[in-house]
Amino acid sequence: MKRALSISVMLVAAISPAWGQLLRSHAAAAPASPKPAVVSAPSPTGKPVARVNGALLTYGDLLREEYTIFPYARQHNGSIPAAMQSDIEAGAMKMIVFEELVYQEAQRRKMTIPPARLQRAEAEFHKQFSSQQEYQDLLNSEFKGSRKLLQTKIERSLLIDELLKTEVSNRAYVTLAQLRAYYDKNPQQFRIPESFAVQTISVIPPDNANPDQQKDARKKAEDALRQAQATKNYEDFGVLAEKLSEDDFRVMMGDHRAVDQTKLPPQVLQVIKGMQPGQISGLIELENHAYTIVRLNAHIPAGEQKFETVKDSLREQLKKQKAEQLRRALDARLRKNAKVEEL
Repeated sequence: MKRALSISVMLVAAISPAWGQLLRSHAAAAPASPKPAVVSAPSPTGKPVARVNGALLTYGDLLREEYTIFPYARQHNGSIPAAMQSDIEAGAMKMIVFEELVYQEAQRRKMTIPPARLQRAEAEFHKQFSSQQEYQDLLNSEFKGSRKLLQTKIERSLLIDELLKTEVSNRAYVTLAQLRAYYDKNPQQFRIPESFAVQTISVIPPDNANPDQQKDARKKAEDALRQAQATKNYEDFGVLAEKLSEDDFRVMMGDHRAVDQTKLPPQVLQVIKGMQPGQISGLIELENHAYTIVRLNAHIPAGEQKFETVKDSLREQLKKQKAEQLRRALDARLRKNAKVEEL
């Protein structure tokens, strides 16, 4: 699975970075067995999941799109947290259907990719392999040994990207005046609540844990604390969180990003208010005999962001919003007369 995932990422990087299109293979491996609290469907990758104007999309297509939406799965043998699985799968289904509709529209418009551009894209893809044998192995496993099939997949991705540039990204421009107007009309959006950027390692006993289970959880937490206190930086702590933590944040190196202080458990807030960035807490006992260890990465005081500080990120935000509106409108237009069946 790690092999299949790395291939999908290389395809994205080499062929269509702007939109993250995947060159879909119908022979990807199924994910490995997930850890507790994570799910991953065991369906065969060649199983049809949708039909778009007669074109079949498979579980392999769906799976690859899920990994694009949740790239952390690459670090966890294809596992996706159970709480996120349903939303990720639904989003992936919408995206693969949308991409197929876009591709069919590009064909309807008789759009083409210049041979030189196709060759460059194939060369960029090829050079990411450490050896010719590694490339050939991929060609055999993912594209039935056919370079022509690979080129077809690359061309498909480029056509999708080209149509989206025409209909979406090229039309999603935001002027400086529009930025300023938005900033002035939405002052509340630029007020920053006092927040704390944290990573955690958590030990969670079973519900209604008996005394022995509670004792075992305490022992595991104390052992985790000893190891956490020996870490030197964000990366070290994150790797340990991936190994030891028992909450869903472990698949993101234990990183909760910046959390509004009002949303932190009181026990945690009380401790981290006295910490400096880079420090690691002792054991913090939570409800139901659970324990957490916190690394404070940043303390962000309340305040108001100035226009000059936020204008670049705001431009990107508004461009994304406009692009999403355009994309949704395009999706609606393409679906209007299309026959789409989820199988």
